[in-house]
Amino acid sequence: MTDLDRYAVFGHPVQHSLSPQIHQAFAEQTGQRLAYARLWAPLDGFEAVLRAFVAGGGRGANVTVPFKFEALRLATRRSARAELAQAANVLSFDGEEIHADNSDGVGLVRDIEANAGCALAGRRVLLIGAGGAGAGVLGPLLEAAPAELTLVNRTDERAQDLVLRHDELARGCGVRLRTASLHAPGTAFDVVINASASSLEGATASPVAETVLRPGTLAVDLMYGPKAQPFLDWAQRHGAQPRDGLGMLVEQAAEAFAAWRGVRPQTAPVLAALRALKG
Repeated sequence: MTDLDRYAVFGHPVQHSLSPQIHQAFAEQTGQRLAYARLWAPLDGFEAVLRAFVAGGGRGANVTVPFKFEALRLATRRSARAELAQAANVLSFDGEEIHADNSDGVGLVRDIEANAGCALAGRRVLLIGAGGAGAGVLGPLLEAAPAELTLVNRTDERAQDLVLRHDELARGCGVRLRTASLHAPGTAFDVVINASASSLEGATASPVAETVLRPGTLAVDLMYGPKAQPFLDWAQRHGAQPRDGLGMLVEQAAEAFAAWRGVRPQTAPVLAALRALKG
């Protein structure tokens, strides 16, 4: 019997990740044989841990905070969307080659449009955060053709750099793309997406004022589990429709799985099973 193909998710922290459970469900659904693990890396030791995994026969990896920028720098080849984001969450290994991709944005858009039933075309969207998560989702959000997308971040310069890099794509998609102050982002958006580190850091309040919401606004936190709850509770208190990042997690994992294994799994049953376990 041959050894199973090996995959892993790298992060700091990583013990909370549901990725092994998701990829195992995809493997069972599609008849694939693989092993998928969580691998913790020290903040200054991601490259060493990654290269040891590759040397041991690793075939591919998902990368979570805070290593998405470093993952891109280690790559020998990059997809167009990873290059645009300047961040990678999917790596594939072929000999000495490391191919970097970013499936975060397409995963988010699929969750919003297919799972939450909210078409983004023509909408007003607020994106909070210009770090690795925000950079990863901005391009696919623009390709979904909202009327306008406003980006806010704790550091204005970082937001401006990200908008400048995406300016040509935004114009090509007919989207008004702009930055604004975290304290004056605008009001009454159709979709509000928290891609900042606030939930990960245990914040008990939203990074923005409730005036960004209107009744029925879809308010998405890219985190899932207990850390996302304060943002979700805030959204619900102010009449918005809260949604955590579990659907995005499943959808971006499906994109990675399809790239690695050449078959696209069905996401709906996996997401439903995870929601049922969550209660």
